Amino acid sequence: MGTVQRVEAVERFAALAGGPEPAIPLDEAALVLAAATRGTGEVEAGLAALDALAAEVPAPTLDGLRALLFRDLGFAGNAEDYHDPANSWLDEVIERRVGIPITLAVLMLEVGRRVGIPLAGVSMPGHFLVRDKVDPGVYIDPFARGQVLDRGGCAARFHAVHGPGAVFDDAFVEPVGKRAILVRMLANLESVAGIRSDRELLLRAVSLRAAMPGAVLADHQRHATALAAGGRFREAAEVLDRYAAAGGSGSVAAAAAAERFRARLN
Repeated sequence: MGTVQRVEAVERFAALAGGPEPAIPLDEAALVLAAATRGTGEVEAGLAALDALAAEVPAPTLDGLRALLFRDLGFAGNAEDYHDPANSWLDEVIERRVGIPITLAVLMLEVGRRVGIPLAGVSMPGHFLVRDKVDPGVYIDPFARGQVLDRGGCAARFHAVHGPGAVFDDAFVEPVGKRAILVRMLANLESVAGIRSDRELLLRAVSLRAAMPGAVLADHQRHATALAAGGRFREAAEVLDRYAAAGGSGSVAAAAAAERFRARLN
């Protein structure tokens, strides 16, 4: 397939993210997410790039993976321009070799999976990490060029973000599923869009979140609000109409909000 356009990417992402959790192809879903939120992208080229990286791993071990990605190829966190949306797009991260913790973690997970290295994502508040499934006491910080951490090191990362008085919970360093990783990737892009006042990026990110299974009223409200901010009141009302028709929690409130958006058409 060639370049994936926006509408096709949204439909493809919803289908991928809506599948059974163990069967979600995180690499493909992350690349489609990039295409959908950027507006276009070459998903198959991104998959081929991951294949090529896996072919270069010198040994099917965590140390071998870390050596290739962070020592030989120089992947690292983009501390200079952390809120560049390209840091959240996996294909751009592969090409530029910089990113934010979660996309660098997805890179590790998916290159590692290709060569049989069992790893898990850790959605610690404020800083995403990778955990070794063979030795669950070993964590990797891909943002810090693959630095190895123990539980104390994870807590130190947490306190660096949240302050020394914040309470660290062991649950923060438990593995999370693929769908949770995709949700956090979209939340990061939503935050970036707000910081950069990028209305189109915001709309694209919230529309994908609303398309995922488990989306709640608040997700659909953010989607509708983003549409309304661009004067698209009819579409905003239709988003909430669909949610209300499904009979989910807060459907009455959704229907009322839809009517308010329709009233703004007059």
